[in-house]
Amino acid sequence: MDKKTALKIVNPILALLVLNQPFSGFLYSVTHREAFENMHVGGGIALLALAAIHLMFNWNWVRINFLQNTKTRKG
Repeated sequence: MDKKTALKIVNPILALLVLNQPFSGFLYSVTHREAFENMHVGGGIALLALAAIHLMFNWNWVRINFLQNTKTRKG
């Protein structure tokens, strides 16, 4: 699978996980403890894993825009 196809899968799932975090936090008082842990804690772990994968796929962009020396970037 190429990078573009993988990002088309990872990005929407990552967006859903980002939306899941505040949603599950707001529902803390009306959900059972187990449901909260599955949604919030499990979702947070999945969010971190997918964020790392997203960063790995976009590392060249990060390196070019943030990790180059200022003198090199101005050309």
